[in-house]
Amino acid sequence: MTGRARRPSRRKERSPPAPPEAAPTPSPAERAAAIRERVRRGEVEDLGALFVALSDPAPGVRETAAVALGILRDPRASTTLTTALHDPEPAVRAATVEALGEIGRAENRPFLEQALDDPDDSVRSKAALALIPLRDPRSLPALDRKLADPAPAVRQAVATALGRIAPDASLPSLERLLVDPVDRVRREAVLGFGRSTNPSSLAPVRAALHDPARRVRAAAAIVVGRHRDHESLPLLLALLETPETWEKPAVLVALGRLGDPAATAALANWAEHPSHWVRVCAVHALGELAVPESRSVALRHLKDPYWSVRGAAAISLGKVGTSDDLTALVACLRDDHAWVRRGGVYALGLLGLAEAATRLRECLNDPAAEVRLAAVWALGHLRDDGARDELVRVLYRTRAEGPSAPAAEPTRDGHLATDAESRLFDAVVQALGRIAHAVPDPLIERSLLDARDRLSEEELDRSARLPLPELSADHPTPTLRTLFEAALPTSAGDEDAG
Repeated sequence: MTGRARRPSRRKERSPPAPPEAAPTPSPAERAAAIRERVRRGEVEDLGALFVALSDPAPGVRETAAVALGILRDPRASTTLTTALHDPEPAVRAATVEALGEIGRAENRPFLEQALDDPDDSVRSKAALALIPLRDPRSLPALDRKLADPAPAVRQAVATALGRIAPDASLPSLERLLVDPVDRVRREAVLGFGRSTNPSSLAPVRAALHDPARRVRAAAAIVVGRHRDHESLPLLLALLETPETWEKPAVLVALGRLGDPAATAALANWAEHPSHWVRVCAVHALGELAVPESRSVALRHLKDPYWSVRGAAAISLGKVGTSDDLTALVACLRDDHAWVRRGGVYALGLLGLAEAATRLRECLNDPAAEVRLAAVWALGHLRDDGARDELVRVLYRTRAEGPSAPAAEPTRDGHLATDAESRLFDAVVQALGRIAHAVPDPLIERSLLDARDRLSEEELDRSARLPLPELSADHPTPTLRTLFEAALPTSAGDEDAG
């Protein structure tokens, strides 16, 4: 019997599964972006990946890795970074030099001095600047050898480094740079002279007030003003008579710092200049002089169309005003611009106008950190009875920034980007201490002790970040630990020590 033929199967033959596709290799731009994002998020716990990236075939990735290691400032990266100083790409070597300077270890000094002889201009200039954080006078001979470097950017960086590392010891070298053909180099040399403590160093600076370059004249004005050099008064007044406007703000600020009433007429005249930046500096300077004309000029400029001038006028009125100016300054607290509100708050605190305390407490909730910082400072000086609870609330609400403060964020009104947020905690500690010293208060004492106990030893030993009225070149900046010691009563400190 013949069997029936089998029908062909209609089932399709199954092909074997395709192997999974390999993930595409990230491009150099993507690898560099990944490094930047990890650093931004604070997700770099192991430096190994960055060390590997220093050998990446793409120069942009190697440069990004070097920059990241500098941002992290981890001393363990020093040895690996020194090997990158031989990278064939100048941009990578320049980033490496900057990173070694950011890390700031004394062991890096010989490598940075060697980089002063790099064939690339940018590497040499960055090497000179990277020596500044080390503050080691042993670097001066290596810097002196670059005084005649063919690249102006290198000579400028050398002038900056000499003036910051050891200005007194570097005066002969800086004097050579005062006759450099490039004005940017001469400017840095003048600023270097300004950092010297040698009284004879001001004579070359006065001569620089006649320099043909405006940026050099402006730098010289800044220096003589900072040193309150009264011999420079006629030279500064003569500069106001020249047609050039560019250096006028620096000259006006210098005249204010000199505090000589002989400059009153010139300052009042320049307070009406069409340039708002010139008006700002003239109004500020008149406030420093504290002459009768200062108050009328400040009151008039509270209605200036430019916010910067209104803010300067408010600050000046705080220095020369009276209790009759309460209404005008309270009106500043309603200004659309944060800088004007800030100026009004500081002025009310400077004048000690306790009648405005209620409005100042409202400013603790201002959307701009600069205004809140000013309110903390002002309330600490007014010692307002109702300020205690508000300041304690701010103390618990505000975070103490670490040794490296975060980058400034724009204010909510979009006008300014400042570091006021990082100063708030320190300002509140200082303000509460002032209130407690006037009238001992157990609540303030407990709050300050609690806030101090939450901080590490490293945080306590960092430099305090105080509001601008508290900053002075004549007094060293205290540490946060010192602020707490000054704020807490002696009995609390003794009890804590026991």
